[in-house]
Amino acid sequence: MERKKSIDHELRATWQAVAKVYNEQAVKHDSTMSTAFVLLNIDKQNGTPSTALGPLMGMEPTSLSRILKTMEDKGAICREKNPDDGRSILIKLTDYGIEMRKISKAYVIQFNETIRENVSDKDLTGFFKVTSTINKLIADKHIYGTVSNKV
Repeated sequence: MERKKSIDHELRATWQAVAKVYNEQAVKHDSTMSTAFVLLNIDKQNGTPSTALGPLMGMEPTSLSRILKTMEDKGAICREKNPDDGRSILIKLTDYGIEMRKISKAYVIQFNETIRENVSDKDLTGFFKVTSTINKLIADKHIYGTVSNKV
């Protein structure tokens, strides 16, 4: 299969381009795309249990722990005991974290608005349908779960 015609290549190349453009903006604020992603996934009023953040974002606990440590060191988040469950910790945004979240959200909105201005509704609907189908096929193990011994 030609690399340019490979679905996984196009997904990977596009995601790398998106990550690059987000990181170029994040660095202007002494941040990273990963940090911005975490900021956007923390409930700004009540905080989010640390154990819920990883699955919510599809991140491995080790990677998330490093990001959270950096964010805490920079004063963007704080950790508090969960009043509803003494065994868990809530990740909460500080005032600085709330401001950084607003900046991150503005970049995401600008990105999405620019794409929507340049891609038709029909094409976007098709894009979302394709990505949803890919995710379902993977989740249901229909890609490699049924591969025969012909490979």
